[in-house]
Amino acid sequence: MTDKLIERNADILWGTPVFAGTRVPVRALMDYLEAGDPLDEFLDHFPTVSRSQAIAVLQRATALLLVEANEAAA
Repeated sequence: MTDKLIERNADILWGTPVFAGTRVPVRALMDYLEAGDPLDEFLDHFPTVSRSQAIAVLQRATALLLVEANEAAA
């Protein structure tokens, strides 16, 4: 799977979803936020990920969760 935000390639971290154009797993962002770390700390530790990429991934995750919640409520 490849799109503008996330890439998945068997040759990059065994197919783990990563931020497009990087080797940074998307899961790393979620782990940082789950631990209570601010977005800026994540971005400082992973300078190949842009702020706009991180925000776009979070927006996409939010949209998917809202769709799922709406489907469950229907």
